[in-house]
Amino acid sequence: MSAKILILNGPNLNMLGKREPDVYGAQTLDDVISACTALADEFNIGIESYQSNHEGDLVTRIQEAGQAGTPVIFNPGAYSHTSIALRDAISSAKAHVVEVHISNIHARETFRHVSYISAVARGVIAGCGTDGYLLAIRVIASQLQLAE
Repeated sequence: MSAKILILNGPNLNMLGKREPDVYGAQTLDDVISACTALADEFNIGIESYQSNHEGDLVTRIQEAGQAGTPVIFNPGAYSHTSIALRDAISSAKAHVVEVHISNIHARETFRHVSYISAVARGVIAGCGTDGYLLAIRVIASQLQLAE
């Protein structure tokens, strides 16, 4: 496998399957990553996954991915609505990011309606449950094929 995608998850996503299953579903983060790995294998793409509750760790991973040219599927969680640092990391590293949200952030509390990440992401998928990660893999796989 020559191509690789980084699946980056922000704060509280380690609690998938336990935290508000009526909003986020019953799948755990491990379940999501397993499904992503299986789909990516079909495209001959490797998956690396990383989750952190710490903003600076996420900034570092975005910078590294941007420098390496590795596409990123990024669920920034609550940092979507608060982190200019993550927005700036994506922009300055020229990272190829598809932003994913499990819930529809536009149908929730008003403070969730604005994402600082969306303006610098190549695409945004929201409200499709954990299938949003799989959709993002399909989008990136298609873009990688077009770039060949």
